[in-house]
Amino acid sequence: MTKAFLEDFHEDILSKAMRGLGVGKNEMASRLDCQRDDIENILSGNFDEKTIRSMACQLSLDPGKLLVAANKEWSPDPVGISGLKQISSTYGDMIVNAYVIWDHLTHKAWIFDTGTDAEPILAFIEEKKLAVDAIFLTHTHRDHIACLDDLRKEIRQPKVYVHQLELFDRCEPIQEGVKYSMDSLSLLAKHTHGHSTGGMTYLARGLAKPVAVVGDAIFAGSMGGGMVSYEDALRTNREKIMTLADETILCPGHGPMTTVREEKEYNPFFPEF
Repeated sequence: MTKAFLEDFHEDILSKAMRGLGVGKNEMASRLDCQRDDIENILSGNFDEKTIRSMACQLSLDPGKLLVAANKEWSPDPVGISGLKQISSTYGDMIVNAYVIWDHLTHKAWIFDTGTDAEPILAFIEEKKLAVDAIFLTHTHRDHIACLDDLRKEIRQPKVYVHQLELFDRCEPIQEGVKYSMDSLSLLAKHTHGHSTGGMTYLARGLAKPVAVVGDAIFAGSMGGGMVSYEDALRTNREKIMTLADETILCPGHGPMTTVREEKEYNPFFPEF
C-alpha cells in the first residue's frame, strides 16, 4: 500500500490559521517586523525557518510540527484494516474521499460521503458482494455529495443521514449523540462543526480498531478551514476527535488516513500534545 499525498503543507496551514484568526499579510508583517513580501513568499510555499517559526508562534501553531510539514518530512503510516475501504475521486484539482465500512459475516455495509464518481464505489460493492444498509454524510459541501443521487439510485434508495442543520431533499436528519448499529458494528455521531454548520464525525466500532470518519474536520497533519467558525472547528476537534483512543483510525475527506496518535505528534494545530 503506497502513501497518499498530504492535503496540506505549511503554506496551507498558515493560510488557514491566518484566515481563521483574521490576521492579514500586512498585520503579520508588522508583527514580525518584516516585509509583506516575506510573508507572501512563505504563503507561496517557500521555506525560511525563522519566518515560519515566528508565524507559527503568532498563530498558536506548533513551530516544530509546522517545520516538519514545511520540510515534507512526514506522512502517516499507510492504514490497512479489514472492513474499511477508502475510495477517492477528483473534484477540479482536488482529491476527495468516500469510505465503505462493512461487516464480514453479513456483508452489510455503510457508505460515508460519496465524492464525485459513483462508479468506483459501485464496483467495489459489487466486487465484495455488499448490501448497502445506509449512507452517512459528514457534511454537504458539493465535492462530498456530487454523485449522491446517482449512487442511491443504483443501490435501491438506502436511507441517507445528515445533520439536521444541513438537511436537504430525501435525507434523514440526525444530531449529536445518535447511535446506529448493524450486526457486529456500531456507530456514534459527533457534531464536529466549524468547517461547516452540520459537520459530523462518525465513530465506528466493531472492526479491529476504532474508526472515525471525520470529513473535513481534520486532515493528516492539518484540518479543514474554519469556514463557518475557526474557533468552533478547533474546539470540536479537540473535544471530540483528539480525545479518542490513540489507535483510532481517522478517515478524512481529503488526503490519507491517519490516526489520533500521529495527529497528536505531527498536527501543528494542536501544540498541546
